[in-house]
Amino acid sequence: MRLIMFAALTSTLAALAPALAAKDNQREATVAQGLAAITDPELAKADYVEHCAGCHGVQGLSAPAKLPELRGRVGYMMCTPATRAYLLRLPNIAKSRLTDNQQLADMLNFMVFGIGGQSVLPGTKPFTAREVGFERQYALTSASLVAERKRHVETSIRECGAPATFRDFYQSK
Repeated sequence: MRLIMFAALTSTLAALAPALAAKDNQREATVAQGLAAITDPELAKADYVEHCAGCHGVQGLSAPAKLPELRGRVGYMMCTPATRAYLLRLPNIAKSRLTDNQQLADMLNFMVFGIGGQSVLPGTKPFTAREVGFERQYALTSASLVAERKRHVETSIRECGAPATFRDFYQSK
């Protein structure tokens, strides 16, 4: 009986393997396209270090700070128009000292595709200067930040396949 169950499990896994590999290949291609959209990769990395890494960590790992961890997680926020807009409306993004919208888009694309890579869904489009310029007009306030984060995290879990642990600020919690 165990041998039959093992054989059935093995054949099921063998049947699923190409689909899983294809999904990983699609994700890798999406990440590569997102990174290729960055006009100046070195400047984008430097901007991330200067403007974001102090709180979110150079590697995107913010623990033990009570801030969302970005590594392997931020890409989930790119899966719906509302969650994308949320990222652009965060006060430190929308009111960034980076006034050039392309430069800010490049930094965000580095953050999403470079640091959040494994959480980027296949087909995710990189941010554009136009999108950044439009959304940053609608910056969130500190008062609305916690409620908005919760709402968009729930959307990411429900609609985008983010794990339930996405509710926590960092995976080690």
